Amino acid sequence: MRIAAIQHDIVWEDPTANFAALAPRITGAAAAGARLIVLTEMYATGFSMRTDVTAEQVGGPATSFLVEQAQQHGVWTAGSVAERVRDGERPFNTLVLAAPDGAIHRYRKIHPFTYSGEDKYFQAGSEHVTVDVDDLRVTLFVCYDLRFADEFWTTAPDTDLYLVPANWPDARRVHWRTLLHARAIENQAYVVGVNRVGDGGALTYVGDSMIVDPMGEVLASAAGGEATLLCDVDPATVVAARHRFRFLQDRR
Repeated sequence: MRIAAIQHDIVWEDPTANFAALAPRITGAAAAGARLIVLTEMYATGFSMRTDVTAEQVGGPATSFLVEQAQQHGVWTAGSVAERVRDGERPFNTLVLAAPDGAIHRYRKIHPFTYSGEDKYFQAGSEHVTVDVDDLRVTLFVCYDLRFADEFWTTAPDTDLYLVPANWPDARRVHWRTLLHARAIENQAYVVGVNRVGDGGALTYVGDSMIVDPMGEVLASAAGGEATLLCDVDPATVVAARHRFRFLQDRR
């Protein structure tokens, strides 16, 4: 299956502008044969803590955009959204995965980024989510979750590929790159890390998006500017790696 990781800038707190910028890029990725097209964390607003401005109700504009693009192009689309489930409660940082038939899968970020105060404005999710995407078992995480190896270990037996959309700042780019490699190697699975570029919320982002295979080899990467990574992945590669090197079975 071909995956497109769209490394993009984000217009701060302006969903309409971001929809307009991303629609042609999704069209291009679909035309290139991508079946799963992944955007970044809080792709429509940037990593803003002003949830009174950015949070939408379930099924709001940012989710609807992903669903419409998935149906229009007959692909899967993914990106995270500030989503409020109930009035008066803090929203979740929700990774929305939209299917070609209009079905929606949601993963709610388990680990809010306390260093930035995300935990004060967003609720923490509690459930892992794995979805069969064209016979590829895809497990969903968001940004800061990448630091918590136990979450990845728990889901590894049922995972071929991890999705990790992010707004990971330039100041800690070494951590981002290292952890993407580590999660692929230790779990013998593909990892798709999709990070933003540009400036937002007084931070600078340089991307470093990458697709890593189950042996830790980088299949595609980009840094510095906007880019679309295209890569073919195969669940048989995961099976072969785990059969040859039985690392998962040796965990205690």
